[in-house]
Amino acid sequence: MKHRLIKESHCIALLKQVGVSGWREEYQPEKHQIEYTLPGGERLFVRLPIQVAFPYRPIHQDNMLYQHIIILIESGLAAVGYFENGENIDHKVFRAYMVRKKQGKSQIKYLKTKGKSRAGSRVRLAETMEFFTSIRERVNSYIDTNRIDRIAISCSLTLWPYFFGGKGDLLFSKNDPRVYKVPMHVPDCTYDNLLKVNDFLMQGELKYSPEINKQIESIYHIESDTDDTDKSEEW
Repeated sequence: MKHRLIKESHCIALLKQVGVSGWREEYQPEKHQIEYTLPGGERLFVRLPIQVAFPYRPIHQDNMLYQHIIILIESGLAAVGYFENGENIDHKVFRAYMVRKKQGKSQIKYLKTKGKSRAGSRVRLAETMEFFTSIRERVNSYIDTNRIDRIAISCSLTLWPYFFGGKGDLLFSKNDPRVYKVPMHVPDCTYDNLLKVNDFLMQGELKYSPEINKQIESIYHIESDTDDTDKSEEW
C-alpha cells in the first residue's frame, strides 16, 4: 500500500471529487477513516484530519472553533494537551515511579506475577494510582470548561483499565464516539511528541495500492497541485 500525508484543504478537495465518482464508501469512526471501494474491487483509504468531521459540512465547519484533546500514556510517563484549531492552549506532562529498576517491568505487569507484598512494590503501586488519577483530573478539567470535539488517545491495552477506572471517574467512556486511537507509534510520551502527534493528526492520509496510482493522481493531481510528501515520521 502507498501512504501519503495530505493537507486539510487537499483532503477536502479530494472528498468532494470522490463524492461524485460513485465509489462505494464506508466510514470507520474508530479510525476516523473512509474506505472507498472502486468498481474493479480496489480500495482507497482516506484518514481524515482530526478537525474534519464526517460527513463534511463546509458552512458549519468553516466557522467553528475546533477543540480536541490528545492523551499519550505509557508506564510512568504521560502527556496531555488541549488544542484549539490545532494550536496547543494547555498541556501537562506526568511522571511516576512505576518501573522496577532491575527487571525493567512496570508495577502493573509485576502485580500479575508476584503481587505487591514488598515495600517498594507498595510505593510503586501508590504512585501508579496517583499517576492515573492526576491524568484523569487534568482531562476532566478540559472537558468541564470546553466543548471537546475529539479525544485522541495513545495508550496500550494493558493500561486502559487503569486510565478508565479508579478514583476520579472520567467524564467520558472508552466507547465515547469522540474517542480516537492515535494511528501511529509514539515512542515516548513527551511534550515534543505531543506536538508531533497533533501535527500528524491535523493532516489527512491516503492509503491505496499501486495499481490505482494513476486514478488517484488524476483525481487529486498529486504531482502538479501539491507539495504534500510521502508519509515519513522522524522522532
